[in-house]
Amino acid sequence: MTYSPEQIEALFQRSGSYAFARWGRPIAPVVFGVEPETLAVVKGALEAVTSLARLDVVETDPEFGSNLWVFFLRDWEDLRGVPDMDGLIPEMDALLPRLTSANANQYRFFRFDKEGAIKAGFLFLKMDDTLSDIPADLLALGQMVQMILLWGEGAFATTSPLAILPDTGATVLRPEIAQIIQAAYDSILPNVAADSSHALRLFARISNVS
Repeated sequence: MTYSPEQIEALFQRSGSYAFARWGRPIAPVVFGVEPETLAVVKGALEAVTSLARLDVVETDPEFGSNLWVFFLRDWEDLRGVPDMDGLIPEMDALLPRLTSANANQYRFFRFDKEGAIKAGFLFLKMDDTLSDIPADLLALGQMVQMILLWGEGAFATTSPLAILPDTGATVLRPEIAQIIQAAYDSILPNVAADSSHALRLFARISNVS
Protein backbone atom coordinates (compact mmCIF):
# COMPACT_ATOMS: atom_id res chain seq x y z
CA MET A 1 0.00 0.00 0.00
CA THR A 2 1.15 3.52 -0.83
CA TYR A 3 -0.51 6.56 0.68
CA SER A 4 -2.21 9.08 -1.59
CA PRO A 5 -1.15 12.76 -1.49
CA GLU A 6 -4.27 13.49 0.56
CA GLN A 7 -3.42 10.80 3.11
CA ILE A 8 0.15 12.08 3.40
CA GLU A 9 -1.11 15.62 3.88
CA ALA A 10 -3.40 14.44 6.67
CA LEU A 11 -0.43 12.95 8.54
CA PHE A 12 1.09 16.41 8.96
CA GLN A 13 -1.98 18.45 9.84
CA ARG A 14 -1.66 20.49 13.03
CA SER A 15 -4.43 22.84 14.14
CA GLY A 16 -5.92 22.74 10.64
CA SER A 17 -2.71 23.62 8.81
CA TYR A 18 0.07 21.66 7.13
CA ALA A 19 3.13 21.63 9.41
CA PHE A 20 6.07 19.42 8.51
CA ALA A 21 9.43 19.38 10.28
CA ARG A 22 12.28 16.90 10.40
CA TRP A 23 15.47 16.76 12.41
CA GLY A 24 18.06 19.20 11.16
CA ARG A 25 20.99 17.60 13.00
CA PRO A 26 22.19 14.16 14.17
CA ILE A 27 20.44 12.66 17.19
CA ALA A 28 22.30 12.26 20.49
CA PRO A 29 19.99 10.17 22.71
CA VAL A 30 19.81 9.62 26.44
CA VAL A 31 17.33 7.30 28.19
CA PHE A 32 16.27 7.42 31.84
CA GLY A 33 14.40 5.00 34.07
CA VAL A 34 15.09 1.64 32.45
CA GLU A 35 17.30 -1.39 32.99
CA PRO A 36 20.29 -1.95 30.66
CA GLU A 37 18.46 -4.57 28.60
CA THR A 38 15.57 -2.19 27.93
CA LEU A 39 18.01 0.60 27.14
CA ALA A 40 19.48 -1.60 24.40
CA VAL A 41 15.99 -2.19 23.00
CA VAL A 42 15.24 1.55 22.87
CA LYS A 43 18.52 2.35 21.18
CA GLY A 44 17.97 -0.49 18.72
CA ALA A 45 14.56 0.92 17.80
CA LEU A 46 16.06 4.38 17.35
CA GLU A 47 18.79 3.01 15.11
CA ALA A 48 16.21 1.16 13.01
CA VAL A 49 14.22 4.34 12.43
CA THR A 50 17.21 6.64 11.89
CA SER A 51 18.61 4.21 9.34
CA LEU A 52 15.46 4.73 7.28
CA ALA A 53 15.94 8.48 7.58
CA ARG A 54 19.68 8.26 6.85
CA LEU A 55 20.13 10.31 10.03
CA ASP A 56 23.21 9.83 12.17
CA VAL A 57 23.07 8.82 15.84
CA VAL A 58 25.95 10.42 17.75
CA GLU A 59 27.29 10.56 21.28
CA THR A 60 27.01 14.30 21.85
CA ASP A 61 25.09 17.28 20.51
CA PRO A 62 27.17 20.49 20.64
CA GLU A 63 24.28 22.59 21.95
CA PHE A 64 22.50 20.28 24.41
CA GLY A 65 24.89 17.42 25.05
CA SER A 66 21.96 15.07 24.46
CA ASN A 67 19.13 16.23 22.20
CA LEU A 68 16.73 13.29 22.40
CA TRP A 69 15.63 12.71 25.99
CA VAL A 70 13.52 9.64 26.76
CA PHE A 71 12.03 9.20 30.23
CA PHE A 72 10.27 6.11 31.58
CA LEU A 73 8.27 7.15 34.67
CA ARG A 74 6.06 5.62 37.33
CA ASP A 75 4.27 8.91 38.00
CA TRP A 76 4.25 12.36 36.41
CA GLU A 77 5.38 13.87 39.70
CA ASP A 78 8.70 12.07 39.26
CA LEU A 79 9.67 14.80 36.80
CA ARG A 80 9.75 17.41 39.54
CA GLY A 81 12.99 15.94 40.79
CA VAL A 82 14.82 16.14 37.45
CA PRO A 83 17.41 18.97 37.54
CA ASP A 84 16.91 21.84 35.04
CA MET A 85 13.82 20.25 33.52
CA ASP A 86 11.87 23.50 33.84
CA GLY A 87 14.49 25.13 31.63
CA LEU A 88 14.06 22.51 28.92
CA ILE A 89 10.26 22.17 28.97
CA PRO A 90 8.32 25.46 29.19
CA GLU A 91 5.81 25.73 32.05
CA MET A 92 6.68 22.30 33.43
CA ASP A 93 4.97 23.03 36.76
CA ALA A 94 1.69 23.77 34.96
CA LEU A 95 2.07 20.82 32.57
CA LEU A 96 2.30 18.08 35.17
CA PRO A 97 -1.17 18.66 36.71
CA ARG A 98 -2.68 18.70 33.21
CA LEU A 99 -1.09 15.36 32.33
CA THR A 100 -2.25 13.89 35.63
CA SER A 101 -5.84 15.13 35.30
CA ALA A 102 -6.01 13.86 31.71
CA ASN A 103 -4.75 10.43 32.84
CA ALA A 104 -2.16 10.70 30.07
CA ASN A 105 0.50 8.02 29.73
CA GLN A 106 2.74 9.75 27.18
CA TYR A 107 3.86 13.21 26.18
CA ARG A 108 6.14 14.43 23.41
CA PHE A 109 7.73 17.84 23.07
CA PHE A 110 10.07 19.25 20.43
CA ARG A 111 12.35 22.25 20.29
CA PHE A 112 13.19 23.87 16.96
CA ASP A 113 16.04 25.86 15.47
CA LYS A 114 15.54 29.31 13.96
CA GLU A 115 14.50 27.81 10.61
CA GLY A 116 11.97 25.49 12.28
CA ALA A 117 13.84 22.18 12.01
CA ILE A 118 13.80 19.87 15.03
CA LYS A 119 16.85 20.36 17.23
CA ALA A 120 15.72 18.51 20.37
CA GLY A 121 12.99 16.08 21.35
CA PHE A 122 11.61 14.96 24.70
CA LEU A 123 9.58 11.79 25.19
CA PHE A 124 7.91 10.98 28.51
CA LEU A 125 6.25 7.62 29.07
CA LYS A 126 4.30 7.00 32.26
CA MET A 127 4.34 3.23 32.52
CA ASP A 128 0.74 2.53 33.46
CA ASP A 129 -0.97 -0.83 32.91
CA THR A 130 -1.63 -0.05 29.24
CA LEU A 131 1.98 0.74 28.33
CA SER A 132 3.38 -1.96 30.62
CA ASP A 133 1.41 -4.61 28.71
CA ILE A 134 3.13 -3.68 25.43
CA PRO A 135 6.34 -5.63 24.73
CA ALA A 136 9.37 -3.38 25.09
CA ASP A 137 10.50 -3.75 21.48
CA LEU A 138 7.08 -2.79 20.10
CA LEU A 139 6.69 0.14 22.48
CA ALA A 140 10.16 1.44 21.64
CA LEU A 141 9.73 1.13 17.87
CA GLY A 142 6.35 2.85 17.87
CA GLN A 143 7.62 5.69 20.01
CA MET A 144 10.80 6.25 17.97
CA VAL A 145 8.69 6.50 14.82
CA GLN A 146 6.72 9.29 16.48
CA MET A 147 9.93 11.13 17.42
CA ILE A 148 11.59 11.05 14.00
CA LEU A 149 9.24 13.66 12.47
CA LEU A 150 6.79 16.30 13.61
CA TRP A 151 3.67 14.31 12.78
CA GLY A 152 0.20 15.81 12.95
CA GLU A 153 -1.84 15.52 16.13
CA GLY A 154 -4.06 12.81 14.68
CA ALA A 155 -1.48 10.92 12.61
CA PHE A 156 -1.66 7.73 14.69
CA ALA A 157 -4.81 8.40 16.69
CA THR A 158 -6.74 5.53 15.11
CA THR A 159 -4.05 3.51 13.28
CA SER A 160 -0.75 2.35 14.74
CA PRO A 161 2.45 2.93 12.76
CA LEU A 162 3.14 -0.78 13.33
CA ALA A 163 1.59 -3.84 11.72
CA ILE A 164 1.51 -7.59 12.36
CA LEU A 165 2.82 -9.86 9.60
CA PRO A 166 0.11 -12.49 8.97
CA ASP A 167 2.58 -15.25 8.09
CA THR A 168 4.84 -14.98 11.13
CA GLY A 169 2.95 -12.87 13.66
CA ALA A 170 5.95 -10.54 13.89
CA THR A 171 5.28 -6.85 14.44
CA VAL A 172 7.01 -4.46 12.04
CA LEU A 173 6.88 -0.86 10.93
CA ARG A 174 4.10 -0.46 8.38
CA PRO A 175 5.69 -0.21 4.91
CA GLU A 176 3.78 2.95 3.98
CA ILE A 177 5.06 4.72 7.10
CA ALA A 178 8.60 3.55 6.37
CA GLN A 179 8.22 4.98 2.85
CA ILE A 180 7.15 8.35 4.22
CA ILE A 181 10.08 8.50 6.65
CA GLN A 182 12.51 7.69 3.85
CA ALA A 183 10.97 10.27 1.54
CA ALA A 184 10.77 12.90 4.28
CA TYR A 185 14.54 12.82 4.70
CA ASP A 186 15.35 13.12 1.00
CA SER A 187 18.27 15.56 0.91
CA ILE A 188 16.57 17.60 -1.82
CA LEU A 189 13.56 18.38 0.39
CA PRO A 190 13.56 21.11 3.04
CA ASN A 191 13.72 20.48 6.76
CA VAL A 192 10.53 22.47 7.24
CA ALA A 193 7.38 22.95 5.15
CA ALA A 194 4.12 24.78 5.80
CA ASP A 195 2.55 24.35 2.36
CA SER A 196 0.58 21.22 1.55
CA SER A 197 2.33 20.98 -1.83
CA HIS A 198 5.12 19.39 0.20
CA ALA A 199 2.88 16.31 0.53
CA LEU A 200 2.90 16.03 -3.26
CA ARG A 201 6.69 16.07 -3.24
CA LEU A 202 6.72 13.27 -0.68
CA PHE A 203 4.24 11.30 -2.77
CA ALA A 204 6.37 11.72 -5.88
CA ARG A 205 9.41 10.27 -4.14
CA ILE A 206 7.43 7.36 -2.72
CA SER A 207 5.95 6.61 -6.15
CA ASN A 208 9.38 6.59 -7.76
CA VAL A 209 10.64 3.80 -5.48
CA SER A 210 7.42 1.79 -5.09
